[in-house]
Amino acid sequence: MKAPIIKPKVKLVGVDGNAFNLLGIAATELRRAGADKEYIDMVIKKATSSDYEHLIATIAKGFDLLDEDYEVEI
Repeated sequence: MKAPIIKPKVKLVGVDGNAFNLLGIAATELRRAGADKEYIDMVIKKATSSDYEHLIATIAKGFDLLDEDYEVEI
């Protein structure tokens, strides 16, 4: 299992808050940061192990959250 080289950055403000969309954003940024499929699957499994608030908390804990003024490619 290969963790990301850097802590991925994600922008959640102003994006579709659907859980599947947020997981897709998280997976994409993990991949860009160098994580392998096994690590990404582990993060997704952890994030989806409870409710929506847990999913948000998991993303908030494992990523650098960017504010609404930061531009990021999706």
